[in-house]
Amino acid sequence: MRSRGDNGTTAHGEAVVTMPAWHLRDYHDDDLDQAIQIWDQSRRADENRVFPVSEVMAAAKAGQPGVVAVVGDELVGMAVAQAQGKRGWILLVALASRWRERGIGSALLAELERRLRSLGVRHISALLPAGAAGTKALENSGYQFRDDLTYYEKLEPPGTANAEVLAALGGRMLPEGRWDAMAGMEREKQVIERRVVLPLTEPTLADRYGVVPPKAVILFGPPGTGKTSFAKAVASRLGWPFVELFPSRLAADTSEGLAAALREAFADLAELDSVVLFIDEVEEIAGVRSGKAVDPGHGVTNELLKLIPVFREHDARLLACATNSVRSLDAAFLRPGRFDYVIPIGPPDPTARAAIWARYLRDSARSVDLDQLVKASELFTPADIEFAARKGAQAAFEREVTHRQGRPATTEDFLTAIADTRPTLTARAIEEFTEDIDTHSRL
Repeated sequence: MRSRGDNGTTAHGEAVVTMPAWHLRDYHDDDLDQAIQIWDQSRRADENRVFPVSEVMAAAKAGQPGVVAVVGDELVGMAVAQAQGKRGWILLVALASRWRERGIGSALLAELERRLRSLGVRHISALLPAGAAGTKALENSGYQFRDDLTYYEKLEPPGTANAEVLAALGGRMLPEGRWDAMAGMEREKQVIERRVVLPLTEPTLADRYGVVPPKAVILFGPPGTGKTSFAKAVASRLGWPFVELFPSRLAADTSEGLAAALREAFADLAELDSVVLFIDEVEEIAGVRSGKAVDPGHGVTNELLKLIPVFREHDARLLACATNSVRSLDAAFLRPGRFDYVIPIGPPDPTARAAIWARYLRDSARSVDLDQLVKASELFTPADIEFAARKGAQAAFEREVTHRQGRPATTEDFLTAIADTRPTLTARAIEEFTEDIDTHSRL
C-alpha cells in the first residue's frame, strides 16, 4: 500500500508542493527508538492509555499485528493490534505530529484489519481515552462510538497475582523505604542506582538510549558490608518480590540432590510476574571446579550455569548473587554474558561511618562526640557499627534503670562498646578486597 505526493501546478499555473511519498511495512525491532518518539508525540490527551507502551511493544515483538508508515528511513506512524480468538483489539494508533490528517492513520487501520481478518478475527474493538491520538482515524474508518458502555479497571498490587508461588518460595514483598534507609555507603548506592535501579525503573527511556536493563549482578566484598541489605533495598525500590534461595535448605528439602532442587526452584520462579532473586554466599554452589568428574560440586555449578541464561530471558527479573570471596568463584560463572555487573561493596569510609553512626545513635547523637566514634571504628563494617551502637545504648539504658540519673548515653558508653566489639575486617581482608576490585569488578 502506498500514498504518493507529487509536485504539480494548478489551473492558474501556481506550483503545488505536496508531501513526499509514504508507504506501509511490517514493524521491526529496529523501529523501537522511532516508535517511542512517535508515542511521546501522541501523549498529549492520552496519558492514561488502557494499553501502556510496554504492553504495546511486547505485543509487537511477540508477532502480533504491527505495521508502520515510513518516509524513506523515517518512521511517521505506527499501529499495533492484538488478536484474542475472534476478537481483536487496537492497542495503538500513533502518528508523528506533522503527518496527521493525511490519511495515514486510516491506512494503518485498514492494514491492521486485513491482518486481523487473516487470523480469524471478526470483531475489532478499540479502547482509548477521550481525544486520544487515533480517534479521528477510527471514526473515518467506520468504527462506531459506544456511549452505552462503562469501563471498569482494577490494578492488582504488585505480587498478589502469584501469592501462592511466592509464599512457597519463601519470598515476600518488602516495605518501601529500604533504599533511603541505606545510610552512608553513598559510593555503592550511586553505582547501584545508575547501573541497576534506573534502567529497571525507566525501561522505555533505557530502550531509547540503547541501554539494556541488567538481569544479573554480583555483589562482592568482606562479610558484613551490606550486600544482603543492598539486594533487599533494590527489591524495595523496584516494588518487586524478594526471594532468597538458601542452597543448604534446598538440598535438605529434596532427595534428588541440589542440582535438581535448583532446577525446580528456578522453574517456580518463572511463574512470577517479577522478582529479585538473591543467593548469598554463592561461592558454595559456584566455586572453582576441580575438573574431576567425581567432584560433587561440579554438577551443581553446571546446573546453575545453565539456569542463568534461561532466567535472563524473562522481563522484570533480577538475579543478585553475593559473595565474600569473588576470587573463589568459577571462571565460567564470572564470564560476561551471565552477569551484567560485578559490583564491589566495600567497608564504609569515614563519611559513611559517620552517617551509619548517626542513623543508630538517633537522640543520643546530640550528646556524643561523633568524630571520636568514627575514628575508633576504622575497621568496622555497618553490621559492626550497629552492634556497637546497640551495646552502648544498652549500657546507658541499664545505668538509667539502676540509678535513675536521667543521663543520656555518652561518648564513653559507645567507645567502651567499640573496644568490646571485635571488628569483622582485618588489614589483610581489606588488602585482598582492593586486589579483587582491580581484578574482578565490572561496572
